[in-house]
Amino acid sequence: MPVPDTSQHISGVAERYASSLFELALEEGAVDTVSSDLDAFQKMLDESADLKRFIGSPVFSSDEQLKAIEAIAAKAGISGFFANFLKVVARNRRLFALPGMIKSFRQIAAEHRGEISAEVTSAHALTPAQEDELKAALHGVTGKNVAIAVTVDPSILGGLIVKVGSRQIDTSLRTKLSTLKLALKEVG
Repeated sequence: MPVPDTSQHISGVAERYASSLFELALEEGAVDTVSSDLDAFQKMLDESADLKRFIGSPVFSSDEQLKAIEAIAAKAGISGFFANFLKVVARNRRLFALPGMIKSFRQIAAEHRGEISAEVTSAHALTPAQEDELKAALHGVTGKNVAIAVTVDPSILGGLIVKVGSRQIDTSLRTKLSTLKLALKEVG
């Protein structure tokens, strides 16, 4: 029996929710506010394994998810559209798709501003100066303004993984070490 492709299902759900959130935020002139709330929530996800497990877990009821997400939003100072959006997502038991929703919203907002978006994975948080330098380098390569979304993943050890559209540039230390290990196996 074939296994259903849930990643495509999650992607479709994420895109629909993100599109709706963007349209509402655009109507109310709150795209920048929602974007900063999204960034704050993404940072919380990056820093908390417990939060990641919570949003990905199907064992919590809709009411439990709603109460928890309300408390998390209040503690983080997230209010307005994005707080209401989180409540709707929790009520509909779609918290598992939140990372995809955040990614989709960023892409929609970047396209609306005439930018392209890039996903950057770094072993540690980038300073504002490093982000600006990366944006400038990507602008030089693409010829367009680039909005970057940085995700911290200590497992890459060092370097960056940058995805722009269908292109990926992987300068992570983990990949370099894996390549070296493979090359050494072939020599020996």
